Amino acid sequence: MNEKAMVADTLVGINGELVRYGEMISQTENPQLKQTLKQIRNQCEMSQEEIYKIARAKGYYVPAAKATKEEVDHVRSILTQG
Repeated sequence: MNEKAMVADTLVGINGELVRYGEMISQTENPQLKQTLKQIRNQCEMSQEEIYKIARAKGYYVPAAKATKEEVDHVRSILTQG
């Protein structure tokens, strides 16, 4: 397995963990457990950001083009309706 594949697999794994932490946080009633899960999620997010920066620097990841102002305004209007 080459480095690019390992970085990609790591990002996929971390992103999956972040989803699971979000699910667990919203489902627990115990305040101490909720706080602990939030701390773990925050650490996981920092790790994801570090790996992402490495992937960008090495050219392993190229983000999508930035949204235009019109696209941002359209999404904002959809999300703020109601």
